[in-house]
Amino acid sequence: MDDPTRRVEYETMLIGRHRDMSVVRAIHGDRHLDRSAYLLLSRILLDGPMSIGQLSEAFGLDASTLNRQTSAMLRAGLVERIPDPEGGIARKFRITDEGMRRLEYERNQNLQGLRKVLADWTPEEISAFADQLRRFNTDVERLAGRPWPRT
Repeated sequence: MDDPTRRVEYETMLIGRHRDMSVVRAIHGDRHLDRSAYLLLSRILLDGPMSIGQLSEAFGLDASTLNRQTSAMLRAGLVERIPDPEGGIARKFRITDEGMRRLEYERNQNLQGLRKVLADWTPEEISAFADQLRRFNTDVERLAGRPWPRT
């Protein structure tokens, strides 16, 4: 594999296998958050309450897909539907305390796993890797026309 673009394709395919960096899959009977719930909760956390239309625009998914995903999140108590705080017609999804607890738990488990993976890296190597990942992601987002908010 001498072609660097082929190497990037291969490595991004493999990194998708490692999305879940947590070592522990469950705690006290809690189910591990699935990928869609983790992404949706993360986006709502950054943007505040969002409607199906806003989520559709943010993720480039059709409303029926998001209805299925948000319905599952409602049943699990991760989100609740609220009137639009800005007075709009569409109801919005807001993270519940349980949703926040589960998101924070999941993120902390992922961070613990990443710290184990990166244990032999220097702080400079970790920072350079983070910068390159950010550049890659922002270029993908720019081409897709769907930037992800960053803190």
